[in-house]
Amino acid sequence: MNLKQIEYALAVAETGSFTKAAQRCHVVQSALSHQIARLEEQLGTPLFERSSRWVRLTPAGEAFVPNARIALDAARRIADEVAAATGEVRGRLSIGEISSLTELDLVDLLAGFHREYPKVDIRWLMGKSELMIGDVRERRLDVAFIGVWPGESLEGVEYRLLAKEELVAVLPREHPLVIHRRLSLAQLEDQPLVDFQAGTGARRQTDEAFATAGLRHRVQFEVGTTNLIEKFVQRGLALGLVAERVAAGFQRVKVLPISDAPVRHVYAIWSKTPTPAASAFIRLLERHLAAR
Repeated sequence: MNLKQIEYALAVAETGSFTKAAQRCHVVQSALSHQIARLEEQLGTPLFERSSRWVRLTPAGEAFVPNARIALDAARRIADEVAAATGEVRGRLSIGEISSLTELDLVDLLAGFHREYPKVDIRWLMGKSELMIGDVRERRLDVAFIGVWPGESLEGVEYRLLAKEELVAVLPREHPLVIHRRLSLAQLEDQPLVDFQAGTGARRQTDEAFATAGLRHRVQFEVGTTNLIEKFVQRGLALGLVAERVAAGFQRVKVLPISDAPVRHVYAIWSKTPTPAASAFIRLLERHLAAR
């Protein structure tokens, strides 16, 4: 068994396709398939069930994946850890953030990090909180900036609370409710709402608040970004609930506070065993927060 075989097998497990795995690994599919077949022969059991339309992990494959990730990560970190011991930070830094992050300018922070540690290869993506928590636990991401409802569990990761934010209501400027200085969730119960998709961390903030108040949460439009929330409200199709700092960037809408507002907690999270690059980034983040 070698590291290339482990890398290929993990790529198939994560993409669900030999073709996509070969593209990710920049190798022809026949070579990837051959190496995985050799790996399965060495292990004495198949890791994948294959058909013409799908690829699935076998029970042996399910057992292989988490241990393979640990082994591959450890091998990749050897050179980075040795370099860090001599004072040089290098390697890869994978960062994820939610689309509604307002507590800091992550691009500016990454630019400062790059100036200080130019040998670190930075990867950045925007994602959903609940998925990025799992990605940090599984070491697919080094650091993530997430927003979750107050009762969300953050087990298996290190974290730093960045903010506690109350959500506000955003309404079309011609809506009858704009005559009020403040709204309650009860006043929103019968209104058409635009919100994030059911099951996401962002949606749980509002679902839990309405449920706690014993109210119906009437979501008619499910979206994936705050930009779409703004657009639905501007067009008079729905009302929305977003963080106050997010609402401050909206145009042509009316923003009102809510007396029993849903709350979101914004965190930076990272692995319990961070890479040298991730550790350096967290130190930079702490310095940045202390200087504000």
